[in-house]
Amino acid sequence: MKIPPNQLSSSVQKALLPCYLVTGAEPLLVQEALDTIRTGARLQGFGARELYIAGADFNWAELNGAGANMSLFAEKRIIELRLPTGKPGRQGGAIIVELLQNAADDLLVLVSAPKLDRSTAASKWARAIESRGALVQIWPVDRRELPSWIDKRMQKTGLTPDRSAVRLIADRVEGNLLAADQEIEKLRLLLGEGPVSADDVNEAVANSSRYDVYKLADAAVGGEPSRALRILGGVRAEGVEPVIVMWALTRELRTLGRLAHMVQSGVELGSALQKSGVWRNRQGIVRSCVARHRATDFYRLLKVARRADAAAKGQSGEDVWLLATDIVLGLATGSAKAA
Repeated sequence: MKIPPNQLSSSVQKALLPCYLVTGAEPLLVQEALDTIRTGARLQGFGARELYIAGADFNWAELNGAGANMSLFAEKRIIELRLPTGKPGRQGGAIIVELLQNAADDLLVLVSAPKLDRSTAASKWARAIESRGALVQIWPVDRRELPSWIDKRMQKTGLTPDRSAVRLIADRVEGNLLAADQEIEKLRLLLGEGPVSADDVNEAVANSSRYDVYKLADAAVGGEPSRALRILGGVRAEGVEPVIVMWALTRELRTLGRLAHMVQSGVELGSALQKSGVWRNRQGIVRSCVARHRATDFYRLLKVARRADAAAKGQSGEDVWLLATDIVLGLATGSAKAA
């Protein structure tokens, strides 16, 4: 069965299942889901916990023997397996299935992994956990949902933030939930329970934004020039190589140019997006970008990108960051004049 994260606590309290698979790309939320299961298990008498981390040199025989080993006093146990890559391989998958088949009532199997791709989610070991126990999929918090997530999180700790305080934290952590949680805890320790204003946040919150080239591309394609320039500045300050920045921007420009050309040739945009392999969760911003540009805009920006790439590789004396700024603004504003 599948259990939504927001129903996990009530489900565990109602009936603890023999096994769980918790997956997702948000470390904080994955960890909290695991904590929820462990807490419920402890309340139901599972007093011992054995942790196995399946790294590159992991000996799967250890896990194979763990299910058969009885504790000295027949104590209920949690066997927790972490899969850093999400792929246990053929041997590991077979051992997980065998562990589930042989598990007794005094054994809880808890497996955690990053977000699983389609083939891994359909593998025998993953389906075995889902059929006998539960799959808990953790989805990222969308940037539009982040302020609400932060507000609820703060309220839960006894803080009552105003809207500007919530927005300021959201802008500064830039999607990093671990950083957001840390800053909320810092505010609680510094201010105690009660109201929180933007001034309070300004004094207490460090700028812990998680800038990266993917967020840069999304902001530019999504038509957010101010945010895109802020992320570009953060990427530069964090020492990201300009070659990587230009790789990400050039990849977007090529996709956008191809889409615009297909649309001009009479292909429906939805069909063009599918043929070009654009992920469903990005199709909205890509549609808006294609709508506010002509195909020639993307081709002009690609020429600028080639110059920037040459500058990044030391093949010209141009300022790569200035050229990158022109590209970002050209994408975000619907004009290639800056380029």
